[in-house]
Amino acid sequence: MGKMRFVIIGCGRISTLHVVGYKNNPDAELWGVCDIKRANAETFAKAFAVPKVYDCFEAVLADETVVGVELIIPHHLHCEYTVRLCEAKKHVSVQKPMAMNLEECDKMIQAAKDNGVKLKIYENFVHYPPYQWAKKMLEEGEIGSPQGIRLKMTNAPLLSKNMPAAFQKKLPDQVPKDLPPTGWEIDPKSWLWRFNVTLSGGGPTVFDDGYHKFSIATYFMGAIEKVSAWIDQTPVAPGVYNDVPGTIMWKYKDKKLYGIWDIVNAEEMYINSKYYTCDERVEITGSRGIIWVTRCTATLMEDVAPVVMYRDGKRHEFWDMKHDWADSFEACTKDFIEAIKNDREPLLSGEAGKEVLKFALAAIDSSKQKKEIYLSQYEDKEIPKKRSLIASLLFGEK
Repeated sequence: MGKMRFVIIGCGRISTLHVVGYKNNPDAELWGVCDIKRANAETFAKAFAVPKVYDCFEAVLADETVVGVELIIPHHLHCEYTVRLCEAKKHVSVQKPMAMNLEECDKMIQAAKDNGVKLKIYENFVHYPPYQWAKKMLEEGEIGSPQGIRLKMTNAPLLSKNMPAAFQKKLPDQVPKDLPPTGWEIDPKSWLWRFNVTLSGGGPTVFDDGYHKFSIATYFMGAIEKVSAWIDQTPVAPGVYNDVPGTIMWKYKDKKLYGIWDIVNAEEMYINSKYYTCDERVEITGSRGIIWVTRCTATLMEDVAPVVMYRDGKRHEFWDMKHDWADSFEACTKDFIEAIKNDREPLLSGEAGKEVLKFALAAIDSSKQKKEIYLSQYEDKEIPKKRSLIASLLFGEK
């Protein structure tokens, strides 16, 4: 029997990191790609030596040789495409956030069950080796019993190639003039839909990227009982806003244990990165010591180990793990392949992914309603009627 055949649908910037898990994989091959713009798919296929380019989504559905599909498409399409793929008896890995609301999650989960296929939520942070290293240390009692967790996120747009030139601010006088551009280039047209709530389901930071942070918060310490949040807005362009700064706090279920995620936008900060110019750090405090994960997407402190532990008056640095952001994508894709091969649940199953989405939605509701939200009492939101970005700006979210 040959290798299992997989297809990527959606050939945007992030899809280039989905390729690494198939390289020299004995069990699977990236057989094909599909994109709403065929030229994008052809360029991608040529760059990564992918054998087949599909004309349309229906052609992928009809190909009985395809075992699994990775969906890397706008959020409002996740549910429909996942259900149709499940009905075509194909295993599905769908990019985070899982869906627009919990009702869509239920439809996706049920479709996978009814058709005997795997449903994986593609959330790479829980596969990032330094996070996994820290979790193992925590479980082995290296810092005693957990006392709390803090996530720190800093968006640093200065000289970032992620940002369109029109949005770049003048270099401050005190900043060295020889700093090189940082980050990878993003086609501005590819991210505009993220600012349209009817297509994205929420803001680009707390709802979209935040799914990573909500995932690792539960990955480290378990289920969430309640959440309180303060989420502000920062203009990106006339009438377009990013959902930062913000502070989100939560209590873990059945534990006297709390967490906090602090989000800021530092317009005059420069951060070295091969990817997005976003710094993420995690601090886990135990009864005996502290564990820090010092990086993820970007590299703020290159000379500091990816994982640092303080215990008994001494600091210990751990370098013996992969720590490039791309390593988390490789592991995430391999988890999907191995879940199919070994008939097991992926690390972030549909059911687990739904709980993460509920956490995110409850945080957003907490900020809007100015009160704490118990996840057990969260009322699912309706999906807003689809509108263009211009219509959303003119008439609001509803």
